[in-house]
Amino acid sequence: MGFFNWLTFNAGFFILALTVTVLVLTGVVIWLALRLRKAERWYRALAEGTSGGNLESILTDHMAQVRSATDHVAELDALARRLERASRGHLQRVGFLRFNPFRDAGGDQSFAVAVTDQEGNGVVISSLHSRDVTRVYGKPLAGWASPYPLTEEEGEAIKKARDEGPGIRDQGSGARGQEPGIRN
Repeated sequence: MGFFNWLTFNAGFFILALTVTVLVLTGVVIWLALRLRKAERWYRALAEGTSGGNLESILTDHMAQVRSATDHVAELDALARRLERASRGHLQRVGFLRFNPFRDAGGDQSFAVAVTDQEGNGVVISSLHSRDVTRVYGKPLAGWASPYPLTEEEGEAIKKARDEGPGIRDQGSGARGQEPGIRN
C-alpha cells in the first residue's frame, strides 16, 4: 500500500479535519473582528472632541485640560475663601423688634433694630414713640456689646440678630417689661 492509496483511503478523514479546522479558524476570525470593532468604538469615543492623532497625543491633550481645570478650580477656591473672609465684615445680621413703651399710648409704634456683621460689630437703633414726640437713639456695637447702656428691647433686637443670622426673621411686639408678642 503506497502513499497515494493510503491518502485515498483516508481522504474523508482529511477533508473532515480540514473542514473542522476551517470552521474553527472562521469562528476565531469572526471573534477577532468583533473585538477589533469594539476596540475601534472605544478608541473613537476616547478620541471624540480631539483633533485626532495617536493615543499618546490624545492623552497628553486630555492631561493638559485636566491640569488647566485643576488650576481653575484652585483659583476659584482661593476667590471663594477671600470672599468669605471679606463677607464677615459686611452688615448681614438684622434683629428687629416692635414694642409699646408706654401702656397708656396705643400701638406698637416704637422699635429697636440691630444691624451687625457676622462678628457682632454694627449699630443698634431704637425709636421711642409717644403722643407728643418720637425720639431716635443710635448706639454702636462691637462684639455684640455697646459701651452705652442698652434697653431691654435693644438687647432683644441684638439677641435676635445674633441668634437668627442674616436677614429679618420675625417681628415680635410687646410692652416694656413684657415678653414680645404679648399685648395689653
